[in-house]
Amino acid sequence: MIRYIVMPTAAADMSEVDYPQLLSFRTALRRFLRWSDDAAEAEGVAPAQYQLLVVVKGLGGDGPPSIGQIAEQLLLRHHSASELVHRAEESGLVRTRPDPSDHRLIRVSLTARGERVLARLGPLHVEELARLAPLIASLVR
Repeated sequence: MIRYIVMPTAAADMSEVDYPQLLSFRTALRRFLRWSDDAAEAEGVAPAQYQLLVVVKGLGGDGPPSIGQIAEQLLLRHHSASELVHRAEESGLVRTRPDPSDHRLIRVSLTARGERVLARLGPLHVEELARLAPLIASLVR
């Protein structure tokens, strides 16, 4: 039987019974991330590059995101995000362009190859999340 985690008001309110549920949640999350990494590698891209593609596509509604926005989403320092973008550009997944109104900013967009990778991996990730959703929902309330 799975017990729901009720968010305590303070750390002292945690019951010993809550820790196995917390562990189950963390394990499910780590399994998803491992599955995602393996799926990206099977597609021929580094896991970090797949995450970059998701960010570029996810933030692309108002135009291509900047490297700073990408760094923020990936929880990276600017120079680390810049290097990731550079490697992805060398792999043909993204392209960079200076922002037309502020040349200090570099905008990142997907290439046709990047779009194809996302078209194959995106639906698989949504299916995997749907498969895990009942477990995660049963652990957190």
